[in-house]
Amino acid sequence: MNLLITGGAGFIGSHVVRRFAQSYPNYHIYNLDALTYAGNLENLKDIEDLPNYHFIKGNIVDEPFINDLFDKINFDGVIHLAAESHVDRSIEDPLSFVRTNVIGTVNLLNAAKRIWSNSYDKKRFYHVSTDEVYGSLGQEGLFTETTSYDPNSPYSASKASSDHFVRAYGETYKLPFVITNCSNNYGPFHFPEKLIPLFINNIIQNKPLPVYGDGKYTRDWLYVEDHARAIDLVFHRGKNHETYNIGGFNEWQNIDLVKLLCRVMDKKLGRHAGSSKNLITYVKDRPGHDLRYAIDATKINKELGWEPSVTFEEGLEKTVEWYLNNSEWLKNVTSGDYQEYYSKMYS
Repeated sequence: MNLLITGGAGFIGSHVVRRFAQSYPNYHIYNLDALTYAGNLENLKDIEDLPNYHFIKGNIVDEPFINDLFDKINFDGVIHLAAESHVDRSIEDPLSFVRTNVIGTVNLLNAAKRIWSNSYDKKRFYHVSTDEVYGSLGQEGLFTETTSYDPNSPYSASKASSDHFVRAYGETYKLPFVITNCSNNYGPFHFPEKLIPLFINNIIQNKPLPVYGDGKYTRDWLYVEDHARAIDLVFHRGKNHETYNIGGFNEWQNIDLVKLLCRVMDKKLGRHAGSSKNLITYVKDRPGHDLRYAIDATKINKELGWEPSVTFEEGLEKTVEWYLNNSEWLKNVTSGDYQEYYSKMYS
């Protein structure tokens, strides 16, 4: 099998590439990544010499490049993770999210449709999406695969649009596809603009921990390696033209998560209990901030036997240990342009 994984140098993508390259030595894994600020080949140094792993630098927005790539390599499958993904950035620059998440996805769909037009047998287009397309929940209820879309940020609107295009190509052209919508991920190699790695880095440096609003926004958290395992299962055993929600059954209010992280960090750094908690600073809320996300992952559990393998407390400890043991990686990705961005967003 020739398998294209887009965005494979990013956070989730690197874990998926590693899993497939190591688990399926007879597959040729092609990692396509534009290496923007969140893409980092250091995330894959441990597998870069595997004979079945191939890296390709390129952007999914570049239609001629994508068409040429599909002509050169007869891909049997696509796992599409490449995306602009940070809500704060989408508020600052919505058009970049439209270009990558919508136009980039359609470029891939067109290329796959053209190359596979003679036969869709044993072909699959796997689109990785987010729970944010469903909008915001109240205090009760869960997102299911039939929940109506109600995106509230430019990021979630762009992902919702890309989901609709994938389904439209399935209906109109019979393109074989699967879609998964996953809750918040955490774990190693996460670029420190997202909550958990951002706060780990700030605690290390004794910098303020900027909590939006009252901190009572609720998210469902999933360890990234469990997400990669779910993607493996859905790619190989999921049903065509189906959607699967992937979640951790693990809801936390932001402020409670931050306090737990502070306790873990104090313990790991040998600091006095409560030291890191004193760094918590409440900042102005961002526009269109969804109150609560929560995934019902019953379908993937019943049909494919998937469930999370670690508790949140276990996963968080593993994550903290990884960042503390990889200070050079953290230093490299937080230099230069990141500092300018951080000052703009959180000063």
